[in-house]
Amino acid sequence: MNLIIFGPPGAGKGTQADFIVDKFNLYQLSTGEVLRNEIKNKTELGKEISSIINSGSLVSDDIVKKLVENYISNNKYKNRLIFDGYPRNLNQVQTLNELLTKYAQKIDLVLKLSVSLETITKRILERKTIEKRSDDSEELAVKRYKTYEKSTEPVIEYYKKLNLLKVIDGERTIDQINKEISDIITLI
Repeated sequence: MNLIIFGPPGAGKGTQADFIVDKFNLYQLSTGEVLRNEIKNKTELGKEISSIINSGSLVSDDIVKKLVENYISNNKYKNRLIFDGYPRNLNQVQTLNELLTKYAQKIDLVLKLSVSLETITKRILERKTIEKRSDDSEELAVKRYKTYEKSTEPVIEYYKKLNLLKVIDGERTIDQINKEISDIITLI
């Protein structure tokens, strides 16, 4: 099973993806984490990514495509991926569909964590204190939330029309969200 988990930065996608990975023996492909690793390793690509992220913008589709194909093409991950933070726009949806088709795979489920801007801002500030992430600030949180909402709305509608979308109330406790997600996955 391949699935996608959506939600604005700070919605808890990583936390929920970790839960799904452990319970259902899947692999998480967090484009954000892959991008942060490039930055941490100070690669040329990492320097370019850092500049883009720190300005509050999203990284180009071409950069992300290269990183995503590395996972989809690996038999270790075949039909066992959780896409966290990808695809974010219709161009990326098309790219993902092409890559999945190329490697004889598909998306089985799309989860959307629905969380308010107020909650996101609070979580981002808490995360900044705990995780010391350089890409976390209130100003960037608001900008990234608005960018996320605008860019992913057509993507959410696309998967909704395919009847793959399940919306999860991301304002609840981690355990409540875990249970709802587990119940949904078990039915597939």
